[in-house]
Amino acid sequence: MSLTKHQTRYLRTLAHSLKPVVIVGQSGVTTAVLDEIASSLEHHELIKIKMHDAEREERPAMVKSILQVTQAELVQVIGRIGIFYRRGEKARITLP
Repeated sequence: MSLTKHQTRYLRTLAHSLKPVVIVGQSGVTTAVLDEIASSLEHHELIKIKMHDAEREERPAMVKSILQVTQAELVQVIGRIGIFYRRGEKARITLP
């Protein structure tokens, strides 16, 4: 599922007040971190992830691996914060 510009804008608005649910530390994107991200996406649908110790060059690879494993959509990346969306079994967020 690909998000339209209008849907992405709507999700960015919803994510503005959210705090990061998962923080990626020194070890990077491990299987435990990916499991936590998948669990958080299932529960919340829209989450923020903070890539704490990642260098600028490493962040795109981290985002790509998160997207591949979790089958989520990237809403936005600003600095060290990434916003991800994946529709859950019981949809909590109704996209326009």
